[in-house]
Amino acid sequence: MSMGMNVERLRADIAGSRVPGAYEPGCWSVAPGNRETAMPGVVKLRDTTLRALGSLTDVPVADADRTAFVALLAGSGVPEIVTGGLGRDPAQIRGDLAVIRAENPGCVTICPFVGSVEAAERALEYGYDAVQIAVPGFGPASLIYDPSLGTPEEVTRRTVVERSMAVIERAHALGLRVAGAMMMVSYLTPAVLAETASAVVAAGAAEIDLFDGPGAAGPEALAELVRATVAAGGVDVAVHPHNTFGLGVACAVAAVRAGASAVEVSVNGYCGGPGNADLAATAAAFESLYGVRTGLRLSGMTELARTAERLTGRPVARHQPITGEDAFNWGGGDWIAVEHEVDPLLHNCVEPALFGNRRRVPLTEQSGPRVLAGVLAALGIEVAAADVPQVLEACVREMRALGRLLHDDEIRALAGPFRRQ
Repeated sequence: MSMGMNVERLRADIAGSRVPGAYEPGCWSVAPGNRETAMPGVVKLRDTTLRALGSLTDVPVADADRTAFVALLAGSGVPEIVTGGLGRDPAQIRGDLAVIRAENPGCVTICPFVGSVEAAERALEYGYDAVQIAVPGFGPASLIYDPSLGTPEEVTRRTVVERSMAVIERAHALGLRVAGAMMMVSYLTPAVLAETASAVVAAGAAEIDLFDGPGAAGPEALAELVRATVAAGGVDVAVHPHNTFGLGVACAVAAVRAGASAVEVSVNGYCGGPGNADLAATAAAFESLYGVRTGLRLSGMTELARTAERLTGRPVARHQPITGEDAFNWGGGDWIAVEHEVDPLLHNCVEPALFGNRRRVPLTEQSGPRVLAGVLAALGIEVAAADVPQVLEACVREMRALGRLLHDDEIRALAGPFRRQ
C-alpha cells in the first residue's frame, strides 16, 4: 500500500476491537455484544418456498426448471421443506418428494394445511414425513377461511378446535409427525392460546407452529407468544413470521431466543403479501451475529436466490441483504479500495463469498486511480501506473456526457490507447 501508510499498524488498531467468535477471519466481523445474547447452539430453518410457488409464479414454469430448483433447494441443506398443498397434480407431489429425498435424504418433508382426516391419509400415501394441521384463529369468524365449518350460529371456538383435534388424532395414529398450525396468533388472547396449545398437544401434536399471517406481532410480542406456548404445550414450537414491517429476521431471532426451535423462512422471502423472513438473511444472522448453527450450505445461498428470481419472474431489490447484486456495493470511492486492502471485513461485516456473492466496486465519478486500477485489472487491461490518471479523466468525462456509468466495453475502448502491448 502506498501513501506512506504502515498497514500493519492500521490492522493492529482494528484488531484491538475484535473478539474471537464475533470475529472469524475470512468470514465475519460483528459486534461482540451479539455473542453475549443467550441463544441455542442450533436452529432449524424450515423452507416454505415451494408452498408459495403456486400462487406467486408470474411466468410459466417448465417442469424441468421446477425440478432443478427443488433439487437446488434440497441440496442447500435445509433440514425441513414445506411443499405445495395436496391440490396439485399427484405426479408433481411425488416428484417433489423424490427429488428432495435424492438430494437430501435426511430432510423432513411437510405437507401444509391438512384440514381433514382424508387429507391426512393422502399425505401418508404420498410419502410425507409430517403434516401441519391448521387450527383457525377465531370462532365464528373462522368461516371467512373455511365455510365448511358450519353456520355462524353453529360455529364456536370450541367446535373449531375440536375439528382440528380430530384430524390431529388421526394423523398421529397414522404415524405422521404432526404439528398444530395455530393461525392468526396475534389475535389469540393468553387464555385462548394456552387452552388451544394444550388441546392440540393432547390430541397428539408433537409441535405447535405459530402463524402470524398479518405480520402483526413485532419481535417482542412474538417472543412472548412463544414463551406462553412453550409453557402451555410443553412441545417444540416453530414460528412463521411475516415481513410486514421489515422485521421478519428480527422476529425469527426473537422467537428463537424465547424458545422456538424452528423458523419458517423462504428463498427471497417469497410468500403472500410482504413475504416471509428471507432464508439467506436469516441464516446469515443466526450464523454470523449469534453463532447459531443452521446446517445450511451457505455458499449456495446466492445461486439459490437468483435461480428463484428466474423461476418466479419476481426479481428482488439489488440491495437485498446477503444475496442482492449490490448487497456488498458501497460505491466507487477510493476509500473502499483502501479499506479492502487493509481489512476486507470492515464495512462488509461478512465475507460475500461465504454466501456465494461478491463485492462490487463500480467505476463512478467519485472514483480515483485505485478503483480504476482495480477495474482495469478485472477486465484484463494492463496500463502503466503513470497513465491511469489520463484513463480516469477520459472515463469521468464520458460518464458525465452519457449521464450514466460505463459498460465494460466502453471502459476497454477508452483505455485502449494506453494499453500496454
